[in-house]
Amino acid sequence: MAVFLFYLLAIITVGSVGAMIFSRHQAYNALYLAVAFTALGGLFALLNAPFIAAVQILIYAGAIMVLFIFVIMMIDLRQPFPPLRKKWVYFLGCFLIILIFIELVLVLRSLPESKSIMTSDLGQPASLGRLLFTKYLYPFEITSVLIVVAIVGSLYLARQREKR
Repeated sequence: MAVFLFYLLAIITVGSVGAMIFSRHQAYNALYLAVAFTALGGLFALLNAPFIAAVQILIYAGAIMVLFIFVIMMIDLRQPFPPLRKKWVYFLGCFLIILIFIELVLVLRSLPESKSIMTSDLGQPASLGRLLFTKYLYPFEITSVLIVVAIVGSLYLARQREKR
């Protein structure tokens, strides 16, 4: 049953992300992304990581998607996307897709054969907190500083647009 759920959630995730990429309507894109986040939460639950699954569903599929919906509501949805006039963007995108696929294959080939990660308590809140505030303290702090900088930058850009 777990294998069936894994494949079902993986197909839902990949399908919704693919639909999001090819859809040209912003509101549908946000809904497809919410479906992908929710299916990813189910995949984390299958990996015995209940805290990460709950965070994935509550924070990403809930709170972050509400913010995306608010942004989409603030922009004019009736305006179509501007036509893409540069052909090199398509070639760059195809090159990056191939590069990421090669990287994924190399990472999957280098994984150890042991399944010790499945039996560890890696997804439990206590072990996550211990790792986050000891070994990964600096990346955690750098990420929080980057988020604050992104918020300040977006507020600055929004204010500049209001002045026009």
